[in-house]
Amino acid sequence: MDQADLFETAAARSLLDQLIEDSRLYRQGKDFRGLLDFVVRLRNFAPFNAMLLQVQKPGLNYAASARDWRERFGRTIKPGARPLLILWPFGPVALVYDQMDTEGEPLPEGVSAFAAHGALDRLALEGFALMLAKKYVKWNKIDAGDLRAGSIEVVLRAKKINDPSSYRMNVNQNHDANVQFATVAHELAHLFLGHLGADKWLSVPLRPSLQQERRELEAESVAFIVCARNGVVSKSESYLSAYVNADTTVDQLDLYQIMRAAGQVEAVLGLTAHTKYDRPRKPN
Repeated sequence: MDQADLFETAAARSLLDQLIEDSRLYRQGKDFRGLLDFVVRLRNFAPFNAMLLQVQKPGLNYAASARDWRERFGRTIKPGARPLLILWPFGPVALVYDQMDTEGEPLPEGVSAFAAHGALDRLALEGFALMLAKKYVKWNKIDAGDLRAGSIEVVLRAKKINDPSSYRMNVNQNHDANVQFATVAHELAHLFLGHLGADKWLSVPLRPSLQQERRELEAESVAFIVCARNGVVSKSESYLSAYVNADTTVDQLDLYQIMRAAGQVEAVLGLTAHTKYDRPRKPN
């Protein structure tokens, strides 16, 4: 089961919305940017799970599963440590622990960047194109000027609800690999945020129509997460900085969908986190 589909029922979504509402952590632009920076730092978790950790324990520096602490860092969980919950397909929840609740071998420098990915090149882009083709998203190279990065559109809408639709994603071939990656992250964000309409085959939700500015802010937020977690600096950095400086409230932003879409973009590009978990014990 895809993690993104675990909590798609109305009741579960309502509970998650209530959790975010009651925490009241992300009302201002600066707080929203802080959340994005936190999600970027915890690269070993899917974006949505990183958000859940931030809600449960603001100020958390790094967390990992007991298995990861044991196998990757040579550390054990302190007696009486309070676990944190994240979503997991076989769980449906898994337990992880703050680094402050572990003991053992010294932590490596820059532990928060432990799962960072290397620089991107054109060979990597070709690999992404092949993976997207399996999801009926065609990567179309265009010869365009510097001011035109890309776009995405529906080519053929599925006639049956469980059948795949097909899409065309235009990407400026004249940009370097990192810029193209940022473009891809942004355009795929529009798809998985539901800006092109619902797609059950891709688990894209049906969402109400949004104003252009709101759609772009959502897509730039997703692109920032995906790029920063994979070592790519994008224009989203300056876009979001302007938003934060305006001290705008974020009441209308759907944090659930932003984090979910960021995870879907990473998954479709094969960039998902690789945290290992101990399988839950079977009941006697």
